[in-house]
Amino acid sequence: MAITKKRKAAAAKVDKNKFYTLKEASALVKEANTTKFDASVDLHVRLGVDPKKADQSIRGTVNLPHGTGKTKRVLVLCTPDKEADARAAGADFVGLDEYIQKIEGGWVDVDVIVATPSVMPKIGRLGKVLGPRNLMPNPKTGTVTNDVAAAVNEVKGGKIAFKVDKAGIIHASIGRVSFAPEKIAENSQELINAIIRAKPATAKGTYVKSVFMASSMSPGIALDAKAFVQ
Repeated sequence: MAITKKRKAAAAKVDKNKFYTLKEASALVKEANTTKFDASVDLHVRLGVDPKKADQSIRGTVNLPHGTGKTKRVLVLCTPDKEADARAAGADFVGLDEYIQKIEGGWVDVDVIVATPSVMPKIGRLGKVLGPRNLMPNPKTGTVTNDVAAAVNEVKGGKIAFKVDKAGIIHASIGRVSFAPEKIAENSQELINAIIRAKPATAKGTYVKSVFMASSMSPGIALDAKAFVQ
């Protein structure tokens, strides 16, 4: 596929041999964006861990101070007594058996699924569908809870989940190109802080190996990983 003039111009703005500060990258990612829509700004953090080891399979959540700029669709799977709380908190879909059937049929038109502990035995069989999409409710990410209202409020307010992939990289959206550089930087720092706090005791050597920032269609911008606590 031919590279457009806009893509070439955007690539020329990023020095591939330079490591940028978080402040510099947060401004540059806006300049290097070539889309007409409000593209997502993502961080890609490579860690010095072995995801095959259970104690190094890092996952967690973080509340971004400025949200992600995207309205997340939340499904709450619960018993009838919790449905009113979920709806009042702003859940987009609420129920149980009918949504289990829809998911089994291939429906996954949501960003986050929250469930109460009592219904997890029913949801277990959805693992093959939800697992690969990182939608399976999990106590570690706060999506298995009896306080469904609080969980929905947190997700709608900017709480995101992160998880290291098989290659040892965490990919996460931390905002939109329409955000001010300061907000992009603050959201990025909050995510990196959470990843550092999640460092397993068994991880040896350099923990944060590399950090790249990019919008949906921009070139990757390398950050100075040494600037972050190792």
